[in-house]
Amino acid sequence: MKLPLQITFRNIDASEAMETNIRTKAEKLDHFYDQIMSCRVIVEAHHKHHKGNIYHVRIDLTVPDGELVVSRDPGKDHSHEDVYVAIRDSFNAAYRQLEDYSRRRQQHVKTHETPAHGRISQLYPEENYGKIVTADGREIYFHGHSLINADFHKLALDTEVRFDEEDGDLGPQASSVKVIGKHHVIG
Repeated sequence: MKLPLQITFRNIDASEAMETNIRTKAEKLDHFYDQIMSCRVIVEAHHKHHKGNIYHVRIDLTVPDGELVVSRDPGKDHSHEDVYVAIRDSFNAAYRQLEDYSRRRQQHVKTHETPAHGRISQLYPEENYGKIVTADGREIYFHGHSLINADFHKLALDTEVRFDEEDGDLGPQASSVKVIGKHHVIG
């Protein structure tokens, strides 16, 4: 964290054990996502009249694009009569929010690369292979078996294709080659 952890206790006596517990959990958040700028934790006792206290824990995390806040009303959740359970539940919720935030920020959206583009420059029908020339002038070997939905013997020179490139024994080769149809828009 860029700024020191801030811990506030309201209507409850602070204890070294609680502070240590909170610091340990905050450090775990910081190890998970090292861009946290600040973390503020408030532990508060809501007094009940007949059985005891229900604890409320609020966590404010300042991150590069804003703030993440965990602030749950414990309501009638009797498990929150134990301050350590309330702290655990709140930090678990903060972790989940931070995980979601991190995923969005890193844009874990699957992207599909557009296959390389070129034109058939050489055909060797007897040997069942050919070569593709790319826009930057490189020559890529392809075998007839690498064609997708096309007949090698019906190919013509200068036909536009898209292909996936890999390193072969003798240099770059196309692992799959797809003929671009007349109505296909090249991006």
